Amino acid sequence: MGNVFMARAIELSVENVRSGRGGPFGAVIVKDGSIVAEGANQVTASNDPTAHAEVIAIREACRKLGIFELKDCELYTSCEPCPMCLGAIYWARLSRLYFASVAADASQAGFDDSFIYNEFARPYSERGIPMVQMMREEALAGFRAWQEQSNKTLY
Repeated sequence: MGNVFMARAIELSVENVRSGRGGPFGAVIVKDGSIVAEGANQVTASNDPTAHAEVIAIREACRKLGIFELKDCELYTSCEPCPMCLGAIYWARLSRLYFASVAADASQAGFDDSFIYNEFARPYSERGIPMVQMMREEALAGFRAWQEQSNKTLY
């Protein structure tokens, strides 16, 4: 059955390129053997660098199901997720991830995200986008407020 879902993710990736809407990435989210949501890369079409296929599919699945955790869902994606999408997948708490092509395949096609992984190991000040920590003590007020809030929704 999974082959059907992966075939759909791959089909979305090819259709997306041929339509001129975006890059060669497609994703579907499945719950109880049925597709809940689909996504295709929309970065250039929407001028949104976060509009990757996986993120689009996660947003749509959460909207349709009325939840922010997809614990009972699986994600099928045409390519191994980038660091941003992998983070979104973990935050969505999907039960399983299936992918077709790998990051090296994407890199050969011009979609190389290895520089992002390399950035994680570098000190903040030496990254491609220098990062400067400031006002930590003041910012801790937000965490204290969260810890004191009695009616919060944990996630």
